[in-house]
Amino acid sequence: MSFADMSQASFTEDAERAILVGIEYKDAESQDAESSIAELARLTDTAGATVVATVTQKLDAPNPRMFVGSGKAEEIAAMCRSLAADVVIFDEELSPSQQSNLEKAMPKEVKVIDRTALILDIFALHATTKEGRLQVRLAQNQYLLPRLRGMWAHLASNRMGGGVGSRFGEGESQLEVDRRMVRKRITSIRRELDQVSRMRQTQRCARYASGVFKVAEAGYTNAGKSSLLNRLADAEVLSYDKLFATLDSTTRKLVLPEGREVTLTDTVGFIQKLPTTLVEAFKSTLDEIRGADLVLHVVDASSNEYERQMRAVEETLEQIEAHKIARILVFNKIDLLDEGARSALAARFPGSVMVSAETGEGIGDLVRAIARAATASEASMEVLVPFSRGDLVSLAHSRCTVVSESYDERGTILTLRVPQDLVASFEGYAI
Repeated sequence: MSFADMSQASFTEDAERAILVGIEYKDAESQDAESSIAELARLTDTAGATVVATVTQKLDAPNPRMFVGSGKAEEIAAMCRSLAADVVIFDEELSPSQQSNLEKAMPKEVKVIDRTALILDIFALHATTKEGRLQVRLAQNQYLLPRLRGMWAHLASNRMGGGVGSRFGEGESQLEVDRRMVRKRITSIRRELDQVSRMRQTQRCARYASGVFKVAEAGYTNAGKSSLLNRLADAEVLSYDKLFATLDSTTRKLVLPEGREVTLTDTVGFIQKLPTTLVEAFKSTLDEIRGADLVLHVVDASSNEYERQMRAVEETLEQIEAHKIARILVFNKIDLLDEGARSALAARFPGSVMVSAETGEGIGDLVRAIARAATASEASMEVLVPFSRGDLVSLAHSRCTVVSESYDERGTILTLRVPQDLVASFEGYAI
């Protein structure tokens, strides 16, 4: 979980020992702090470290100098020595000055990182595609830039060798050199990411132009979105019980009972206090949600924190301007609930769908709900298509819902539910 080099996550053979630090705000519920710290512990576990202690302090607001009070900082430093801790992880993003002051207060060998740095480290570990790796590198460098303090000599290691020309720029401080190099790196990554994103956008536009109904999964990390995609679309997307197991969006084809095809896209999971740098860096991936016709909000029904997780997802959807898209609330992992808990959940959230991606329970109900949503904005038409226009009959079967089909000497008689963008194609043959 080393964060010494922001460009690459690295892990030790033996698990590092971590102390977690959070604030209990006096005007907030105590469960909020407990929930956030518990999630930080899961993030720490995902990153490969072991939590050896948790420290909280009741404050009105973070201490501007060291996030916590100076006395509490001394207490944490003493705990580091007594527990042989390797890293102290703070539950909110530290300002550059707070991080600098905390590093001075802690034992020299102990690293100080914050929630954002931890998440970035996990993202670096799990990014698999070129776009995912570029998005993580962009977020890392954006995070790093304001935290440069003139000690990042490794960033300038490839700057210039000795000899003629080596004195060009002499007089700049190491800090200025480092900042310029990081800005240059950010510009370069953005340029490369734009190229990759344009390719994805071309693929996305092709799907949009095809008029195929687009479904996107959104939900809290570890809600089981990838498992649900695998179950619905018979896919083989990586899924396991870790936070942020998958980062890169994956699109698969889903065939509805009437034979109509729709696309189903799995996207990066959300989380409390999702860093703004990640929202910006993963804009291309999150665009898959913004461009969807329907969003499946997948919720881990077995989690004691499902309500807070739902709020975090709703806030992020609003942040990326996807909150007005039609939505189906999907409670996953119901195999872990008893009948009483299931009934209570169904009564509290009428219209939601209860499923288990693990056992397949409720999947049929979800597919039918998707089919209803796909046909909600369609026009009902009865058309007579001449035999010479077999292409329209094929289009009807691939893109429309065919309610009935018969033949006479003039051609094919179809009763259809037609997407609005295809109405013009069939209007000339309407009965």
